Amino acid sequence: MRLLLHAPNVNSGGGLQLLRAILAVVPSPISWAQLDKRADIGGLLLGNLRIRFVRNTVWSRLAAEWRLRTQCGADDIVLCFHGLPPIFTLPCKVVVFVQNRLLLEDSPLDNYPLRIRIRITAERWLLANLRGRSSRYVVQTPSMAAVLQHRLGLAIPVVVSPFIPEAAAPGQDLAKGGEDSFDFVYVASGEAHKNHINLLEAWRILAEYGHRPSLALTLGTGANPRLEKKIAQLVRDEQVAVSNCGALTTVQVDELYHRARALIYPSAVESLGLPLIEASRHGLPIVASEKDYVRDIVTPVQTFDPDSPLSIARAVMRFMGVSKAPTEVGTADDFLSDVVR
Repeated sequence: MRLLLHAPNVNSGGGLQLLRAILAVVPSPISWAQLDKRADIGGLLLGNLRIRFVRNTVWSRLAAEWRLRTQCGADDIVLCFHGLPPIFTLPCKVVVFVQNRLLLEDSPLDNYPLRIRIRITAERWLLANLRGRSSRYVVQTPSMAAVLQHRLGLAIPVVVSPFIPEAAAPGQDLAKGGEDSFDFVYVASGEAHKNHINLLEAWRILAEYGHRPSLALTLGTGANPRLEKKIAQLVRDEQVAVSNCGALTTVQVDELYHRARALIYPSAVESLGLPLIEASRHGLPIVASEKDYVRDIVTPVQTFDPDSPLSIARAVMRFMGVSKAPTEVGTADDFLSDVVR
């Protein structure tokens, strides 16, 4: 029996971190793998693992699917790590690891570039229509399992098996300083579902109320011009304390946690939310979206509606201990007094 790893579209973000964690345990049952040519797997020692790299083209992806079909035998197990069943029917057991919650949600894709909208729409169709070609599905949280079973109507088993890279544990040689560098940190790339726009609008509202907590972001420089322009505008016009640290390495993210007072996490859709676990292991309080994926893995100290910048701002103020009193409700007499004033 061999374990074949098929991951032709895993090249960034949390998916790449999890893929590196899988590859790091080689030697293992994995004997053959197909990986995205763009994936940076670092200096991992992969032993005798045979790897084929797949280019980011339709024809290369189709060739990889056919190569998988010709490579596997009846006694093998194929792990589809990219979240989709195989295009061609395979003669062996197939396990699909579903990590992208966007493939299971009906959430609109209006805020994504056209190319991303087309890709996600196609992948949603493939996941729904090729589901019978899998022997088992694996997800990382109970809420992901529930969404998957509801979405696909699966009679096929869905296993909840969360794991994280060892690097997600706090570094042993770093000591948290006596003075925090940032009040809040948000470790996330700039995809639309990460919800930076509402987070930045919340920081503008906070400035209106006279509060300017510092916020550190980790957006790749030049990769998100719209967000970078928004940050520059807020810093210039509202004097908000928002800093973009750029895309960081795992070690740099670890150091950033040690310089922060709390993690804020406004993401609208996640399969796991690795920074939530990282921050929790560093002992950081968490202010996050009131979403199932959050409470699957951590207990936040404050929550908010991620679709409402005002709700985000209010949660931040509650955490800071500077909440505004609720609007006082008067009587009919008070109302008429305002009318005739």
